Amino acid sequence: MRVRRWGTALTLLLAATALPATAAGTATAAAMHGPHRPPPLAKLFDNRAVSDNSWPDAADFDGAGHSLSAQDLAAAGWSPGQVLTLDGARLRLPHTAPGAPDNVVADGQPVAVPGRGEALTFLVAATGGEAFGTGTVHYGDGSHSTYELTAPDWRSGPLSTKAVALPHINGPGGQLPGAARLYAVTVALRAGREVSSVVLPETTGAAGALHVFALSVRDTGRGRTGSWAASTAGYRAVGPWTDRTLRLVVHSSAGGPRARIRIANTFAAMPVDIGATSIAVRGAGAAAEHTPVPLTFGKGHTGVRIPAGAEAFSDPVGFTVPTGTDLLVSIHLPGTVTAAPVHQEAAQLSYLSAAGSGDRTTDTGGAAYPETMTIWPFLTGVDVEGGPGSVVALGDSITDGVKSTSGTNRRWPDVLARRFQAQHTLPRYGVLNQGISANRIVTDRYQGDGVSTDTGGVSAQHRLERDVLAQPSARTVVVFEGINDVRWGTSADEVVAGLRALARRAHERGLRVVVATVAPCEGYPDCTPAVEARRQAVNAFVRDNAGAVFDATLDFDAVLRDPRRPQRMLPAYDSGDHLHPGDAGLQALGDAVDLRALVPGRS
Repeated sequence: MRVRRWGTALTLLLAATALPATAAGTATAAAMHGPHRPPPLAKLFDNRAVSDNSWPDAADFDGAGHSLSAQDLAAAGWSPGQVLTLDGARLRLPHTAPGAPDNVVADGQPVAVPGRGEALTFLVAATGGEAFGTGTVHYGDGSHSTYELTAPDWRSGPLSTKAVALPHINGPGGQLPGAARLYAVTVALRAGREVSSVVLPETTGAAGALHVFALSVRDTGRGRTGSWAASTAGYRAVGPWTDRTLRLVVHSSAGGPRARIRIANTFAAMPVDIGATSIAVRGAGAAAEHTPVPLTFGKGHTGVRIPAGAEAFSDPVGFTVPTGTDLLVSIHLPGTVTAAPVHQEAAQLSYLSAAGSGDRTTDTGGAAYPETMTIWPFLTGVDVEGGPGSVVALGDSITDGVKSTSGTNRRWPDVLARRFQAQHTLPRYGVLNQGISANRIVTDRYQGDGVSTDTGGVSAQHRLERDVLAQPSARTVVVFEGINDVRWGTSADEVVAGLRALARRAHERGLRVVVATVAPCEGYPDCTPAVEARRQAVNAFVRDNAGAVFDATLDFDAVLRDPRRPQRMLPAYDSGDHLHPGDAGLQALGDAVDLRALVPGRS
C-alpha cells in the first residue's frame, strides 16, 4: 500500500515494523528471560491511529474505520518525532506517516525503557471504552514492581485530564465532529532504581483496547526545589496580544544559585510561540534591580514553540534566587495571542508592554510596561538548583489568597514559606501555592477544554498529577479544600471519598499527606444549615483519620472559628464576606501549622 506523508509537517510516532498483538503476547517470556533485550516500543506498533484527511481509509484506530486527523495534530503543534513535555515527562511522538503503524495495543509485551526517576508516563488512549490492566516494571538490579494503568476512551474520556483534544474524527464517510483525545497517564516507580524494561498491561476481557503511543521515565526532582508555582485555572480570552512582552511578578520561597522557569500551554488547542524570556530580581514596579538574565530552551535556543497541552522548561541558568523575594519573569510573545492558560487570582500586579513593542525582556527599567494585569498567564513555576524539596499546598480560594492584600504576599502558604526559611532545625522547604479560587475536590468547575470565562479549574483529583505529583522534589502535600464542594451540593461521603483518593495517589508516589479541616462560612449567602451539616461530617472524618488515611491533619476550622458561634468565622479573622479570611486570618492559619507535621518521617 502506498503511504502518504502528513502534509508539510506531520508524520506521527517512530516508523517501525508492526508486531501483531498475538505474536507480542507469546514473545513476552522469551524476550524477558532470553539473551536479547526487549525491543523499543516502536518495534511493537501494530495499530494505525492517524490518517490524512484526504485518505481516511488508510487508518483504523478503533476497528470501525475511525482515526485521528493528521492535519488536526499538526494544528495543535504535535509534530512527528517531536519531544513533548507533559506533566514533567518528556515523551517522543512517533515518527510515522499517516496510515502506518503508530501505536501498540497493550497485551503484555515487554518494552525496553531505560532511565531513572520517580514515575513512568504513558501517552495512551483507549478504544471501545475505558481500558485498564496491570503491568510490570523490571529494574537493573533484578527487582520488579507492578503497576495499574487506566486509559480513558479516545472519544468519551474526560476532557479535564486529556493531554490534547482534536476537533475532528476521520471516518470512512469523511470527518465527524467531536473531540478526539489523547492522555498522558503516569504510574509510580520504585524511587532511585534504574529501569531496564516495562511489560505493558494485559487488559481484562471486559475492558476496551489500550493503545500506547509513547512512554518514558519521568525524573522531575533530582537536584531541584520548587520555589514558586501557580496552577492553571482556566483558558480565557486575552488581548489580543501582538508582539508584546509580559513582565510577571512572582515571589520566591526557597532560594538557590541557579534557576529555571516552567511555561505551560495547558488546556490550549493550538501551540504558542515564546520569542524570548528573562528573569530578574524586582526593583520597583516593573523595573528590575539589575539587568535581567536571558533564559534559553532546549540547550541554547532563545525561543520555543509549546504545543497544545504541553509545557516547556528553560535551561538552568546561573542566577541566584534569594529567599522570600519578588522576581520578574518576562515573556515575549512575538505572534498574536487571543487566548491563554491563566492563573486568575494572582493577588499581585504584573505588567504588559505596549502593543507591537517587541522583545523587552532584557529591559532593566519599567517604562516599556505601561499596562498592568492581575493574572499570571503561561508561567506556572520557578525552580532552583539544590535544596531539600518542596511542600505543596493544594487548595481553593483561601489558599489562593483571595481577600488578602494584593502585592503583599500574605497568603497562608506565604506565611508558611517564611517560617520554613527563618528556621534551621528542619529542612528549609520551598512552599508551592497550588490554590485555585472556586476549586473543588470532586467536580470540575472548568471542563478542561476550550476558551471559557470559568477559571475555577478542574477538580483537585483531576489536577493532582500536574499540580502536585509532577512538581520538583515534592515531599509533602497539604490539602485544604472542600468548602466549595459542600456549598454546591456534593455529599460529605463524596468529599470523603475524594480525600481518600487524593491521599492514596499521593502515598503511592511517596509523598506525606496532610489534610486540613474545612473552615466555617455562616453568613455567606449559600452557607445554609445543610451545608454546615456536610462540613461538620467532612471535618469529623478528617479529625478521626490522622495517622490512618492521612499522615497528619491540621485543624484550620478550630483556628478560624468563633468560639461563641463555631459555625461562623471569628470576626477578627473575617475579610467581611464570611467565607474568606482576611490578612489576620491567613496569618493565623500559617502560624498554626506545626512545621514538624510537614516533614516526612516525623510524627
